[in-house]
Amino acid sequence: MITAETEIKTYTPEEYLELEIVCETRNEYRHGEIIPMTGGTPDHNEIAGNLNAFLKFALRGQPYRIFIADQRLWIPTINIYTYPDIMVLKKPIELQTGRKDTVINPCFIAEVLSKSTQNYDRSEKFAFYRTIPTFQEYLLIDQSRVHIEHYIKTGANQWIFSEYDHPNITLSLNTLELQILIADLYENIDFINS
Repeated sequence: MITAETEIKTYTPEEYLELEIVCETRNEYRHGEIIPMTGGTPDHNEIAGNLNAFLKFALRGQPYRIFIADQRLWIPTINIYTYPDIMVLKKPIELQTGRKDTVINPCFIAEVLSKSTQNYDRSEKFAFYRTIPTFQEYLLIDQSRVHIEHYIKTGANQWIFSEYDHPNITLSLNTLELQILIADLYENIDFINS
């Protein structure tokens, strides 16, 4: 029996960036492969929007910029391009050399978990993020139930992990010196009232 192998096209970073300019959808770039990013669910969008609104208000007048979903991040040590759900960058933001549309210095990243991306967000993607020198805090928010996974950098190669399963717990975002009630992240999500 003869089987045909499917060849995956490998792209250079330059080819990827050129394609992203004209593409109507967002794509990640991982090790030469372009991976389409699927659209989120209403709950995914609501949770990300809740966190974004909280951060925008709480950090007003402070030296931070907050980005949601459409801001591309370059991870230079491994040459990966991705679009985190929420990123906070300390001012001044740093851009990839020669680009006006790609940031490199987040201190805080949050991802809203979906069934298709949760394993990647927890493992490989988190490992990619940890190579960013400015990155200090990671929040994973489950959209199917009240569940938060929280990582805080405490030293070189050292992270503290905490998880929360109750809406009435107040979560401390150490890097940003903020506190948020978990129920506020899940506002308007139906399963909280069920």
